[in-house]
Amino acid sequence: METRVAVMSIIVENAASVEALNSLLHETGEYIIGRMGIPYRRRGVSIISIALDAPQDKIAALSGKIGRLDGVSVKTAYSGVISKE
Repeated sequence: METRVAVMSIIVENAASVEALNSLLHETGEYIIGRMGIPYRRRGVSIISIALDAPQDKIAALSGKIGRLDGVSVKTAYSGVISKE
């Protein structure tokens, strides 16, 4: 299996979507290297960074599912680091 290292940047503007977002992240937990969440209360948003090492199709699928959540924006940056496991 070929995996890539990537980082997802997520901005949550609708707190009602947090439970669904956490469920999606839990489903792909085996690929998550680390996660950092920052609640920006003054602006009413949460900023989340997720570091992943996963097959590219899993990363793209997760990004697509997250992007369909109401009030949630996501961008993914892929590194050139590819490994075969």
